[in-house]
Amino acid sequence: MTRDIAVAHIGQVTNSPATRRQADRIDQVLGRDTLRFDGPASTGLPAAWQSCDLIVSHLALGATTRIIAPLLVSKAQDPGVVVVDEAGRFAVPLVGGHSGAANALARVLAEGLGATAVLTTATDALGLPALDTLGWPWSGDLARVTRAILDGRPVRLDRTSPWPLPPLPDNVSEDCAAPQAQVVVTDLAAGPVAGPGLPRVVVHPQSLVAGMGCNRGTSAQRLATLLTETLEEAGLSPDSLAALVSADIKAAEPGLVALATALGVPLVTYAADTLAGQPVPSPSAVVDGHVGTPSVAEASVLAHGAELVIGKRRTPEATCAIGRLPPRGRLSVVGLGPGARDLVTPRAREAVTSAAVVVGYAPYVEQIRDLLSPGTQVYSSGMGTEEARTCYAIARAREGRRVALVCSGDPALYAMASPVLEQGTDGIDVDIVPGVTASLAVSAILGAPLGHDHVTLSLSDLHTDWPTIERRLHAAAEGDFVVVLYNPRSRTRTTQLPRALEILGAHRPPDTPVAAVHEACRPDQRTYLATLATFDPTRVDMNSLVVVGSSTTRYTTSGAGRRVMVTPRDYTWMHA
Repeated sequence: MTRDIAVAHIGQVTNSPATRRQADRIDQVLGRDTLRFDGPASTGLPAAWQSCDLIVSHLALGATTRIIAPLLVSKAQDPGVVVVDEAGRFAVPLVGGHSGAANALARVLAEGLGATAVLTTATDALGLPALDTLGWPWSGDLARVTRAILDGRPVRLDRTSPWPLPPLPDNVSEDCAAPQAQVVVTDLAAGPVAGPGLPRVVVHPQSLVAGMGCNRGTSAQRLATLLTETLEEAGLSPDSLAALVSADIKAAEPGLVALATALGVPLVTYAADTLAGQPVPSPSAVVDGHVGTPSVAEASVLAHGAELVIGKRRTPEATCAIGRLPPRGRLSVVGLGPGARDLVTPRAREAVTSAAVVVGYAPYVEQIRDLLSPGTQVYSSGMGTEEARTCYAIARAREGRRVALVCSGDPALYAMASPVLEQGTDGIDVDIVPGVTASLAVSAILGAPLGHDHVTLSLSDLHTDWPTIERRLHAAAEGDFVVVLYNPRSRTRTTQLPRALEILGAHRPPDTPVAAVHEACRPDQRTYLATLATFDPTRVDMNSLVVVGSSTTRYTTSGAGRRVMVTPRDYTWMHA
């Protein structure tokens, strides 16, 4: 499995004041102290090699290569190494790009230092997913299978359940008739074989749960033997174990704790009354009398949300049952910001690039099409088809896919987060990825009109009746809020904006600043500054936002001589 840089032991090899300063910056980027190996690199780098999961070398690339060359054993064992130049301009993964997490660390350092991550692994260079970065154990001929994928040769994909995968290129398919390589995703010990002699990689998703009960003092070795025999009986892979589960009374049982630690999985326990409510096939009155529930092994599997695939197996000291967690697709509702590429957040970019299916309004999909990985499936449609897009995105996620539903601005502000959650998302994981809202972008363009309390209102009466909109306008006017008006005017809706300005104008002076920004953060951006007395609604369209100031909002001049709109944060000085 790929290392997790968040918990990895990271060391830095330094040999000068400049490299020590750079190492301090990297500690700030990582948000924690790293191990330091300062002094002669000929001793510091080998020492870091023996004690660290990841190494940041502040030496030259050639010097680093010469020192680590005799230390290399295998990609599964060697630490990942990232070389950072003295000026902090480049972060270069030297070894352990994927499994050693050097590529991931290089990306983090590049973002934090304002540097460039120089990734030379073929899959990263071509924007293809690497099978050893899924976070799941794997075995097989990774190099030859990856080469087949990169070369565009037909590769057979076999999944024994629809576990979600990142986008795969077109040459990797489940209906490949004449494959030259095979990828198997399964929790079986040995999945389907496409053909004799084919290079093959087997990836084991974390889908199995082992429920275990035992007598007090049962050793970890005896528990491991029972677990191994139970898995082998059903032909299941121990690499797919996601958790050990049991009763609360066994939460500190030394044998279970030691077994979970050895397997690298959590030990999750449930209260006796929770277990007693599970419909198990093999209840026991004896167990009920001792534990307060007629089942531990089977009931804890069901309580964990898994389907029972192997019923209770028993020795004189312990019981074991195995369950399978249902594959869960992921739907990310992604805010792309107001339009400019540099306002797309890193989290949004990651959600888009890792999605197997991207869904959205056609112009928004085109906005980020260059970020899509090869093999990403795209579903885009026009205005007014929001419900159909939402249904499609949820349906594809329920097939066990990673789906990104993209929208402009922030998904929770007049966008797609609400429709998704309203439709129901049972059986899938939903992730709302925030974005920079149009109102925040417009505020920054105008200066700081949202520097104090403010409200946002949509003037579209498509989903909200006009009397309700008017009532909210009156409330905002009486509360003296700065008001941001979305959907202010269209070809057919021409009376709403003048009426809104009339309502707001009844509670603030005629010289109150009113501004509009058209196509914020896009190539056709235009700004219109006026007042309540002079504002011309005909200069506004559906691609504009209108900002109406409060009684304290003012126009002023910035240091660069630009006229800006400001709402002071502090009222107290005005009334002193």
